[in-house]
Amino acid sequence: MGLSCGNPTATAHLRNGEVVVDVGSGGGLDVFLAATKVGPEGRAIGIDMTPAMIERARANAVSGGFTNVEFYLAMIDNIPLADASVDCVISNCVLNLAPDKPAVFREIARILKPGGRLAASDIALKGELPEAVARSMAAYVGCIAGAIRIEDYRRGLLDAGFSHVEIVDSGSDLNAYAKVENQSGCCSPAMDETTCCSPAASDPTLHAELSELLSQYDVNTAAASVKVYALKPGGSVGTATAPCCPPGCC
Repeated sequence: MGLSCGNPTATAHLRNGEVVVDVGSGGGLDVFLAATKVGPEGRAIGIDMTPAMIERARANAVSGGFTNVEFYLAMIDNIPLADASVDCVISNCVLNLAPDKPAVFREIARILKPGGRLAASDIALKGELPEAVARSMAAYVGCIAGAIRIEDYRRGLLDAGFSHVEIVDSGSDLNAYAKVENQSGCCSPAMDETTCCSPAASDPTLHAELSELLSQYDVNTAAASVKVYALKPGGSVGTATAPCCPPGCC
């Protein structure tokens, strides 16, 4: 898992029996973490666009003995699940990679039940990226160049139908990528069996390019690793859960 990847299951408030979907599930790590929280009566579902990752995730599910998980090969703006069928959607440093983020936000809102919630860890912008970083493929694969401004992120979720949105800067050092060998950004796997998003970015050339960029620019002035929490309106009183707590507590 990359340095800026968070742990969305920690802020998702998952409960026994719930249905949770991880968009951009990679090798399945967050799906498996969610599966333990929702228990045998719940379901944890992974969505990924990469056949190799789906194959790996399914193999990991078998080897780990998970019986309440499913993995689907699909784009995250066209999820093969019914309307209002999911209690919670999680995502770990993937939404910034989506070319059409409003479409993804609408799709997440579509599959969530009334009162359902989104809990994501991601990269968002708080200023203007240096042009060299904004145009860099290494920075895109590193989850930086594809990010949008925090205010646009919030507005996109509200426009998609969410009634409450919180985006909190986690304070992670994005320039730390340059200091870690074989680390190409938040999308890079730290171990063979999992990645936090698709496709995995373990190409040493990409790491070298990103490392060089980050040695020249402090991207922390323009970008941030954030925790995103959003609620879909509706549901019974008490079913929607407030965000976990102030920054740094979880």
